[in-house]
Amino acid sequence: MSAYEKMIRHTSTSHAPWHVIPADDKWFTRLAVAATIVTAVEDLRPAFPEFDEKKSAELGEARRRLLREGRRR
Repeated sequence: MSAYEKMIRHTSTSHAPWHVIPADDKWFTRLAVAATIVTAVEDLRPAFPEFDEKKSAELGEARRRLLREGRRR
């Protein structure tokens, strides 16, 4: 167990952390994995990008073109 703990301690970083999940109880394992993923996504603070009016118009036109192209097939 000592080698295992040393490996985790020396390779886990704030940029790429290790998460030790017990695997002896299936429901708890899944709960722990789900909680870890939720926390990681929340820490990313995902947000939709903000555009000015000109860029929004360009993107709207690109979307309309793509939708028209999809209907022709």
